[in-house]
Amino acid sequence: MSDPVIINVKRLSHAADLPLPAYATALAAGMDLLAAIDGDVVLAPLGRAIVPTGLQIALPPGFEAQVRPRSGLAAKSGVTVANAPGTIDADYRGEVGVILINLSAEPFTITRGMRIAQMVIARHQQAQWREVATLAETARGAGGFGSTGTQG
Repeated sequence: MSDPVIINVKRLSHAADLPLPAYATALAAGMDLLAAIDGDVVLAPLGRAIVPTGLQIALPPGFEAQVRPRSGLAAKSGVTVANAPGTIDADYRGEVGVILINLSAEPFTITRGMRIAQMVIARHQQAQWREVATLAETARGAGGFGSTGTQG
């Protein structure tokens, strides 16, 4: 394994008693994000809310943080991240918020300290466009939207 990436984090006052995000297992890709709310937040069916985490982060250049749904929350309660995956850029310094949406037919209650999403730290590279008149041919060509799974 390579050395861990060091990320500066500022815990805001409304998250002072909550733990920092952590990996649940030795090989986990994501760290759980917790709801830093004062009182319960009820999401009505199809309702959504930006849930604060009480954290501000400073990612190193070349990294992003991806905010993703927790599979158990989605499977058991129908609650997921609305813009999954949400991207936190290296130059963002505001509070990390999670846009949750309730896709179930029942109201869902978010409580303080609840694990609401997971954060994956990923390397990225910016690209530059080079406009061309033609592209190199491939066996797949322009086939898309399920074309590789069809038999012909």
